[in-house]
Order: sequence, then C-alpha cells, then structure tokens
Amino acid sequence: MILVTGGTKGIGKAILEKFMQNGHDAITCSRNNEELFALKKELETKYSTKENPVVLYYRQADLSKKEDIISFGEYAKKIILLNEKEAKKENSIKKGFEVMVNNTGVFIPGKILEEEEGNFEFQIHTNLFSAYHLTRIIAPILIERKNGHLFNICSTASITAYPNGGSYCISKFALHGMTKVLRQELKEDNIKVTSVMPGPTYTSSWEGAGLPEERFMPSNDIAQSIYSVYSLSNQTVVEEIIMRPQLGDI
Repeated sequence: MILVTGGTKGIGKAILEKFMQNGHDAITCSRNNEELFALKKELETKYSTKENPVVLYYRQADLSKKEDIISFGEYAKKIILLNEKEAKKENSIKKGFEVMVNNTGVFIPGKILEEEEGNFEFQIHTNLFSAYHLTRIIAPILIERKNGHLFNICSTASITAYPNGGSYCISKFALHGMTKVLRQELKEDNIKVTSVMPGPTYTSSWEGAGLPEERFMPSNDIAQSIYSVYSLSNQTVVEEIIMRPQLGDI
C-alpha cells in the first residue's frame, strides 16, 4: 500500500497510476471531492484484475490547514491498520503499507520584497507544514515495521534559487532540509528517505505559460523514477533524485 498526497493531478496522479498498475492499494487526498471520486473510478477500473483487485481510498482535505492534515493523517492510519488486519485474516499476497509520498504543493511566483501578503504563509503551510505534520502521524507505522520508504517531492528550486521564486523557493529549500534530517533520523529503523527534485514538469502549475508541452518533463517520468528507486534492494537508498528537461530549466 502507498500513500500519496495531492493525487488527482500531475505528479501525484502519475505516482498512483504507476503503483496501482503494479498491484498496490493506495490512499490519497485532494481539496476537490468530485475529482477524487472520478479518480477512484478511473484507476480502479484501469488497474484492478480478478486475481488482484486494487483499491484507491481517498479523503477530501486541504493540506494548507493543520486540522485537515491531522484529519487526513488519522483517516490514513485507520485504513492502513484495518487493511493489514484484514490481509492477515485472508492470507493475502498483497504487501502491507510501505511507501509514503508527500506530494502536495503549490507554486505562486513572486519576489520576496514584492509578493502579496500571505503568500509566504500559504506556501510554507502547503509545501512544508503538510509534509511535516503528516510524516509525524504516519512514519511511526513504518518505524514499527522496520521497513518502508518516504519520498518528499521537493524541486530543483530546493537547491537553486531563481528570480521570482520568492516564498516557493524558501518552502522547497526547507522541505529538502527536512528530508535530509529525516534521512539521518530514520536510517537505523530501516526506513529509506528520498528527496525528489524535478525541474519543470508538465502539470497544471504551468498552464497558460505559452510553452510547448515537449519543453517539459512528463509526470510519468517522475513516477517511473520513484518506482525504480523504490524497487532497489534493502541495502541501497537513493537519497536524492534530480531531474531536469533535456534543454534545461525554463
């Protein structure tokens, strides 16, 4: 089983598709309940088989709000524990909960000295606090099993400041820093931690940019990289994945 926040679009949806295609049940969230319902129907129809039905669990949540983070985290924890209990009863061949992906994020361009009041708080809450609080709820399950992989979707903006990056760069630098700390804290518990830093990827964030789609990386490439890293042996962890379009950043 895998947990992916912000799963209805872009990178989050691509990750869900990749893992469900390979037989994993999944949990996700989004601010839009109708999109979540449609996603569940789409992915279960595409990837369930008679021999191995896959299930997408979801809950509407705005992860810029702490109360929604806590509510979603408790829901996810309940689903994880219930499913593992049922799997033991039925001697299921499915793997238990293994992977958590903090994917929720928002990009609002602007310069630090010029951006609108509130941009900093909103992006910090969405891009950083959501991952911080949710990890504190869910990671103890992985620690108890002494097995699992945590991915934080950072950005090349986590390591390279750029004009008009403003509070977005700040939030992503902080998320990358948190990922480095978690790597050190969790390695003795056999939990892998990976910082994923994609450059411009073709998602809704770039809608209206007026650039050709082929100038961007496809979300599926990010998902494929994550799945490949997840599939490595227990002796190896990829600490950082840095990906850019072939022609470089935009």
